[in-house]
Formats: sequence, structure tokens, C-alpha cells
Amino acid sequence: MELVSVIIPTFNEAKNVGRLLTSLKKQSHKHIEIIVVDDGSTDATVAIARKYGVKVFRRKHAERSVQRNFGARGARGQYLLFLDADMELSPFVIASCLKNIDDHKALIIPEKTVGRGFMATVRKFEREMYMGDLTIEVARFFPRRVFNELAGYDPNLTGTEDYDLPKRIIDEYGRKSIGWAKEYILHHETGLTLTKQLKKKFYYASKSIAYVKKHPGLVLTQGNMLFRLAYFRNWRKFLIKPHLGIAFIFVRVLEMSAALLGFITAFKKTTGDKPVDELNADMSSSFRRIPRLKGGEDVTKGIIVSKR
Repeated sequence: MELVSVIIPTFNEAKNVGRLLTSLKKQSHKHIEIIVVDDGSTDATVAIARKYGVKVFRRKHAERSVQRNFGARGARGQYLLFLDADMELSPFVIASCLKNIDDHKALIIPEKTVGRGFMATVRKFEREMYMGDLTIEVARFFPRRVFNELAGYDPNLTGTEDYDLPKRIIDEYGRKSIGWAKEYILHHETGLTLTKQLKKKFYYASKSIAYVKKHPGLVLTQGNMLFRLAYFRNWRKFLIKPHLGIAFIFVRVLEMSAALLGFITAFKKTTGDKPVDELNADMSSSFRRIPRLKGGEDVTKGIIVSKR
């Protein structure tokens, strides 16, 4: 039976992590190991995780991509599944991943937003339009061999690492190398406020310079928050729920403004007093590719792991 390693980065997720771990314990596929990589939480996150008997690593602060790679280095499974603490799995998610991974190098697990409040309602409206959209939905389930071959998540990226790794897989193996699981992840967004969302957009955009340099061709599809094809394909949703559609557009305008401000702030810090022609050269050239490991070397070797 295939072993699946589930890697969960956390930071002050006491309100969420127990729900996710409970859903993992209820999976129909039982042969899994759960690895929590904690980023210095000051609440009860670590204590809650240890109650479930999972592997817990505490380490100094690092971005999510570094936490994920750290967890992968301590994993033993043939397959790797990367989750966020505010998620919840239906009982057959991992079984569905194993059933559908054949002939694919990675799998997207569709997500559904659940929760109460204005932003949760808007996010649910938005996320429903992305179902089946390869440019927006992100892969979370990988054969360990493929993950190692592509050297995992790019540690130089923050937020955009979710898009970068699948893009590199597609560049290497083609668009059909990314498939879909047939079950859903529930993404809990109760408590998300507009202020929190705008701060998140600003922060991720302020860290996006490296991603823009690396994948300049994706800026128009992923960076365009107002005129994505998914919105036009789902134009009926705006007619069925006009008030929600207007609220969604309002939020998108604010999000795009926050992201643009974050990008400009980062761009100014990055460029300094460089000449204009040098800036143009920087932005038009692709960021260097993550180097391959010779012979498909396993980057997960050499790490000692322990429970508790």
C-alpha cells in the first residue's frame, strides 16, 4: 500500500489545525504520515498537533516554500501532499489522488470555500469560477520522484511558489501532466476580513518580483485580477446573483490596488538607481531555473525525523 506524506506548514493555527488533522485521521486510505512544520507559533498549535501523534518540527521563521521543502526532506512517502492548516478533507481525498495520479506528474485537488461572513461569501463566489482552470487552481499532490526531480518549491518565492512548481512541471512534461482529483478540499475562511485580504495581497505582491522575472508570460493571466477568462465563462453567475457580483468586483478592484501598490513598493526597493535600460533588461529576462539534481538525486535524504 502506497505511503502518502502530508506536509502542513503552520503559524499560530490553533483554531484550525485540529480540524484538519481530524479529517486526515478519517481518510479512507490509512497509510499516511502527517508532518507539521511549525514556524514558531506562540499559541497552542504545536500542543494540539502533538495530541494527534503526528511528527512536529519547530524551526526558525521562514516563508512557506522553505517550510514545505523542509517537511518534504523529512518525509518517507512515495507521494507528497501539501496542505494549509485552514483546510479540511473529505474522507476520500487521498484515495482519489492515488486513483487518479496514474499518467500524471501532479494533481490538483479542487477547493471549495466554506465559512460565514462577507469575505467568505465573496471568496466562495470567486472560487467556484476557477473549477477546472489550470491557470488558477494549484497542484498539491506529487509523486515524490517528480518533486525531487524539480527540486521542490522555489525558496526564493513567497505565495507564488504554488504556481511556479506546476508551471515547471508543465514546461518539462506538457499540460496533460497535471491532472485533477475527483474529491474536494474544504477551505475554511470564516474570520477572513477585507482588511486581512488586502494586507495579504499587498504582502504577496511585494514578494513577487522574482516570480515575474521567472515567468513573465503568466503576468497577464494570473496577475490580472479583473478580467480573467474564468469570469467571462461564468457570466451567468453575475446575472443570477447581481448584488454578490457587484460586491465581488468591488473587492477585486481593492485587491488589485493593494497588489499593485505592493509590487511598486518592491520594485522600487529592488531597482534602486539602476538605469532604465538595465531595468527593462531585468524585467524581460526570465529568472534562472532551479538547477536539477544529478541523476534524479533524492533531496529528502539525510534528515533525521522523530515524533514529538
